[in-house]
Amino acid sequence: MIWVKYFLVLRRGRWAANRFRKRSYSFIPGDEVKSLRSVPSPDVSKIRNIGIMAHIDAGKTTTTERMLYYSGYTRALGDVDDGDTVTDFMAQERERGITIQSAAVTFDWKGHRINLIDTPGHVDFTLEVERALRVLDGAVAVFDASAGVEAQTMTVWRQADKHHVPCICFLNKMDKPAANLSFCLESIRQKLKANPVLLQIPIGRGRNFSGVVDLLTNQKLSWKPTDDGRFFDTKTLSESRQEEAELFREVQLARTALIEQVADLDDEFAEILLSDYSDNFDVVPYVKLREAVRRITLTRKGVPVLCGSSLRNKGVQPLLDAITAFLPAPDERAHDLMRWYKDDLCALAFKVLHDKQRGPLVFLRIYSGTLKAQTALYNINRNSTERMSRLLVPFADQHVEIQSMTAGNIALTVGLKKTVTGDTIVSSKASAANAARLATSEGRKGVALSGVEVPDPVFFCTIEPPTMAKQDDLEKALNNLQREDPSLKIRIDPDSGQTILCGMGELHIEIIHDRIRREYGIQTHLGPLQVAYRETILHHASATDTLDRSVGEKRHIATVELNVRHVPGSCLVEFAEEVAANLSEDMKEAVANGVDSSYLQGPLLGYPLQDVSTQIQRVNMEPGTSLAMVSACVSRCMLKALKLAGGQILEPVMSMEVTVEEEHLGVVLGDLAQRRGTVRDIQSRHDNKLLLASVPLAETRGYSTTLRTLTSGKATFSLELDTYEAMNTQEQNILVKRMAGLL
Repeated sequence: MIWVKYFLVLRRGRWAANRFRKRSYSFIPGDEVKSLRSVPSPDVSKIRNIGIMAHIDAGKTTTTERMLYYSGYTRALGDVDDGDTVTDFMAQERERGITIQSAAVTFDWKGHRINLIDTPGHVDFTLEVERALRVLDGAVAVFDASAGVEAQTMTVWRQADKHHVPCICFLNKMDKPAANLSFCLESIRQKLKANPVLLQIPIGRGRNFSGVVDLLTNQKLSWKPTDDGRFFDTKTLSESRQEEAELFREVQLARTALIEQVADLDDEFAEILLSDYSDNFDVVPYVKLREAVRRITLTRKGVPVLCGSSLRNKGVQPLLDAITAFLPAPDERAHDLMRWYKDDLCALAFKVLHDKQRGPLVFLRIYSGTLKAQTALYNINRNSTERMSRLLVPFADQHVEIQSMTAGNIALTVGLKKTVTGDTIVSSKASAANAARLATSEGRKGVALSGVEVPDPVFFCTIEPPTMAKQDDLEKALNNLQREDPSLKIRIDPDSGQTILCGMGELHIEIIHDRIRREYGIQTHLGPLQVAYRETILHHASATDTLDRSVGEKRHIATVELNVRHVPGSCLVEFAEEVAANLSEDMKEAVANGVDSSYLQGPLLGYPLQDVSTQIQRVNMEPGTSLAMVSACVSRCMLKALKLAGGQILEPVMSMEVTVEEEHLGVVLGDLAQRRGTVRDIQSRHDNKLLLASVPLAETRGYSTTLRTLTSGKATFSLELDTYEAMNTQEQNILVKRMAGLL
């Protein structure tokens, strides 16, 4: 070991040796490197692509860390508080003890290849969860057993529902004094509208939690409190043992309830039960029950629930067993587009990272065919061909190079310089054309995989380099970061020429700013944080405008008549019947472009418009008038109509959850009232109160500091964007004056 350290010093400098000393455990053992370098078995049924998702601080990263250790892919247990976990490798993650960007790791467990993505729990990084779930086949939802379903849990669960991802629930932190199994199950039913299928019951409560009983096998699994949890005792429960008699009866009741619940949810199991085991549920075979639970999980009629404590090294191995037993293989969630590609390569790019030495690293989920290194690939979305130089198996920030990878896996590629999140990659342009012909014959349009929905930013601020000489470096850094994180938006203010940074929250922008300083060495300056408002209109209005402009020797004349009205929903453009019949497709597109450009800037403060419908009543143009002039005339006419309709500012309103002790409830309520907050409900959670409220985003800045001060650091809160609501007249007037520099 010593000579390796000296070798690192000679070859890579002192920082390399320090890094080795700090994270020596995380280097993959030699035997496992050989395993990762081997092409996964053609048997795709042995592959599991899963994600770990949860509310912040529920224990996702700790659970992932234990999985890697027990599967033999790390040599020591990392800890979030110590800042030495495998998947939280960014400096910002280790300093704050939170996951900021999703990290992929690949490991084997009992003959199965598991591709796992550890996702963030903070609402500012919800896109990381979204794009991970887009390509995964299953997910593990981790819960704090003392808190049950929390705010961000509901968000990630909705994302899993949207992509029809089967889930397993893991009730973590069963060693906490306030851990409550029945409370967690009820919150899953009520808040997630899911059917929890309890597969384990805990042994002991709080600090006395020592293991679980598997209801499928009637086996008692217990861990010693002092070791690393790698080994545990397994024995079958017996009613004859006096010390197990009470636990045995509890298990019998729970197993009977499990069998009845599974029979209600799975018709095939119900038939087996009625025909063969109606007299005695105790003799129902473990295999039949397990198969039924798997069918329920895959059809999303129910979610298996397991218990444990990752930090105390209890219950993680049974969770790994449940992942391989109940979550689907890639071929069980085949995409309908795959029949057009058959054995040809088809993959989706779902994440991009920038490496200083290797350039952009693109994560691909392979849906069909085989991906090979040193091959040319065709990007359907960019209509371009790129050459992939190297192919890697992802393992957090350390990767293992291989030569090929089969369908169903997650790969990391080097050399794709134009590919971005959401692009579809195939083997060649001919392959895409052939798939397009097959799709057309079936009446389908497009052969690209659906991409990732990117939420709109809610905060923005200016960002400036220390000197103008650093402007190009800043633009390059922002382009790289924006390619990595599509939820980060960069725009240039048309009036001042300043660069505007738009993000999902205070923490999101803070992290981006910190990365620019550390990773790119640019000491940038941020302007004050501002809220991304929206605008709409109040009334119906009509306007007519004529544009008469000469460019060179050419005269352009166009006349447009239109009306606007408030319609809840997205912004629309419609054509009157006579207009639609007389306009060419190019002319319609030019008119629509003019309307769409007007939707980007409202009449009051220039914020994007929503809930506006525009109807084109008349479009006249003289011969020789360009389409660009028609678009300009439409935009000018739109501005007239929008001003006549009267503007209304819409502000983002956040859904807030505050967990606070009862003695501090009064001061927290008083502070929320000053922030224009509306209390929706106050619930009891053990010895604390759970405060549910709606608060304007503009009033939440600095709330974490205020809450810590008011409650002596004993309260926690979470935020999630709820909706956009109209500001009252007084607040709107204050905002308009402030933006105009009058306040």
